[in-house]
Amino acid sequence: MPKVTVIIPTYRRPGFLKKAIQSVFDQTFQDFEIIVVDDASGDNTGELIKSINDGRLRYICHAKNSGGSTARNTGIEAGRGTYIAFLDDDDEWFPRKLELQVKLLDACFGKVGVIYTGSVLVDADNGKVLRQKTPYYKGNLTRALLTRNIIGTTSSVLIRKECFSEVGGFDGTLPSYQDYDMWIRLSRKFHFEIIKEPLVKYHVHDRKIWSNLEVLKEGLALMLKKYECNACTFKKTFGYYGYLDLGMRYCLNRELQNGKDAFVRAIRLYPFGLQPYFQFCLTLLGADTFKKVVDMKKRIMTPTRMFAS
Repeated sequence: MPKVTVIIPTYRRPGFLKKAIQSVFDQTFQDFEIIVVDDASGDNTGELIKSINDGRLRYICHAKNSGGSTARNTGIEAGRGTYIAFLDDDDEWFPRKLELQVKLLDACFGKVGVIYTGSVLVDADNGKVLRQKTPYYKGNLTRALLTRNIIGTTSSVLIRKECFSEVGGFDGTLPSYQDYDMWIRLSRKFHFEIIKEPLVKYHVHDRKIWSNLEVLKEGLALMLKKYECNACTFKKTFGYYGYLDLGMRYCLNRELQNGKDAFVRAIRLYPFGLQPYFQFCLTLLGADTFKKVVDMKKRIMTPTRMFAS
């Protein structure tokens, strides 16, 4: 049996997928299997997989499109490894990613169930590094996770497979924030450890789920409902900044009314924050002025806190 099951959910991105798979084959740690779960792409993804001659690569194709959560759950159920790693089809790993994570998780005892790493954000069009994300939080992360997603992308984690027997699979009812939801649930049962080194290349492009603002909006509302028992902290942080970020995205997309609605939601969740009031007033000057002011602000100060991973 392989030590690690690598699960790659994919949907109509064969160009990205080929690079993702190659980054797994290029790992210094080689005791793995790869399960590519094709979420009913209906393109040449199957032919691409068949052209790769390696017995460690397995291919599962859904009969109908069911979303990323279901695809990951399919991979978890089919996996034979002691540890589970996820790789989004448009991301890549640096060569020592699995080696360092397996070594650390093997050495961890007690309640540690998850290792996550640093990452670099890269412009998918030109390869330019946009920024680096370095993790700092470890141990019992429930309290910290109820403020924001401090873990980030699923491509950075290595998880003991037995953890999913405790918390269940990814929530298929969430159209977005499925990874964030999983981290919260895992944190209630297990501790997290970190590798600060950036070991994931996260590609930024306009085909990410975060570019679909309606999906983002629906997921945000469902997350607030799901964790409403944690009312004060979750609403004042995740909800407030989530709607602030969503409003910014709408306005930069020239959807000013939707942006105003999002800013109003942020104000209702936390009336003492100043940013949504300022952004709401800025929408009254029109989409072009809104964008100019935001661009100017980015040049002179730290950008608005973003929740998309």
